[in-house]
Amino acid sequence: MSAWTEHGGQLCREFRFADFSEAFAFMARVALVAEKMDHHPEWTNVWNTVRIRLSTHDAGGAITEKDRRLAAAIDSIAG
Repeated sequence: MSAWTEHGGQLCREFRFADFSEAFAFMARVALVAEKMDHHPEWTNVWNTVRIRLSTHDAGGAITEKDRRLAAAIDSIAG
């Protein structure tokens, strides 16, 4: 898996899984953490691939510590 990169003022990362079920299960786990952090990702899912983009709307769409904390939590979930 690739590392987080900054692109277009967002933290971005792509995650690939064996199949759709694994990708969707990952998204469900991320959703629970994001809700607890009150910081929600912009993401897409196509079959086994999840693409995530993080920025803080309250900060004018800039990358903030909230994004970096959520990115670290997502990395922990991805293992």
